[in-house]
Amino acid sequence: MTLVFVSNYINHHQLPFCDACHLQLDDFVFIQSIPMEEERVKMGWGNDGEKRPYVRFLYKDERLLDLIVDCDMLLAGWSGEARVEAAIKKRLNAGKPAFRMSERIYKSGRWKVLSPRGMVHRFLEYIRYRQHRYYLLCAGAHVAGDFQLLRAFPDKKYRWGYFPKTYHYGDELWQKKEAADVIRICWSGRFIHWKYPEFMLRLARDLRDAGYSFHLDMLGSGAMESRLLDFSHEYGIEELVSFHGPQTPEYVRKVMEESHVFVLSSDELEGWGVVLNEAMNSGLAAVASAQAGASCYLIENGKNGFYYEKGSYQEMYLMVKELLDKPELRKKLARNAYRTIVDLWNAEEAASRLLRVCQDVLDGKEIVPAVSGPVSKESK
Repeated sequence: MTLVFVSNYINHHQLPFCDACHLQLDDFVFIQSIPMEEERVKMGWGNDGEKRPYVRFLYKDERLLDLIVDCDMLLAGWSGEARVEAAIKKRLNAGKPAFRMSERIYKSGRWKVLSPRGMVHRFLEYIRYRQHRYYLLCAGAHVAGDFQLLRAFPDKKYRWGYFPKTYHYGDELWQKKEAADVIRICWSGRFIHWKYPEFMLRLARDLRDAGYSFHLDMLGSGAMESRLLDFSHEYGIEELVSFHGPQTPEYVRKVMEESHVFVLSSDELEGWGVVLNEAMNSGLAAVASAQAGASCYLIENGKNGFYYEKGSYQEMYLMVKELLDKPELRKKLARNAYRTIVDLWNAEEAASRLLRVCQDVLDGKEIVPAVSGPVSKESK
């Protein structure tokens, strides 16, 4: 089987999955459709991915469009290229199978489904292929609901996501956390409005006022940075908060390994939220907004973390407070979170499951979805 994965460019979020496909399949090709922006290169997104032997570059070799049409199986991400979408349509019109990997298409509101112009585009891209061998990999818990509004991919939607590098830790990770003098709460991301970093400063103030001992690590930078620093001064919590600035993935991991609680406060504009994978893999008890795509896929509420509904600060605060009040619960959730990533939501498992399903499609067999995790069936 020849599997082609086409997307805008390879990055550190996709690289472990692609490496796993390359190891498990003799004939795997990743087609990068556009050059990576210099800003993202400086942020470390390149991660030497472009040097992988299975990576090809459409902007250097247009003949790769024929490979998109003719390969045994296609995995199509967002390409940013009209000619790629045209090749995908040509493939589907020829009766060849494909999987579409997608985040939400109505992040800013499902009312957009009412747009006549948008509906024409969605029809040409998805709806008219309802009866084809065209399957949807939902990169986020709210993706299936968006596509259900279109009646696209009927009974052909499967859970998916992003799979950053998985770390395997021994007892030293848990011993280091146990030996810490103070509970550390971690937040990581860009300081922008829809990630709600200001919730964390408010949280620090309220926990301090309630008499808790802790330290908050804020990893990132962005447009709201000066405002957050002002909040820190206004609330009188400077000694309780460390602003680390933008950091490498390795630095972020190090802080996570030394922390106990992680908060993901983003709203629905967070299509996935890879930092949640990384935090759970690093053995943190997570409190996450259910509006972020990853939250309801990775977290089983009360078993390996908590998620809160509708962006509620008060609910988030009470969940973090409970983790500080109940150290044994915090440790249990953290260990279960770690096992969720190591055993289930990781690149190797995702690749193995997807390759099996791809082969079933090519063999004309009925798809048998996984019971849970990647490639399990979406009910919508």
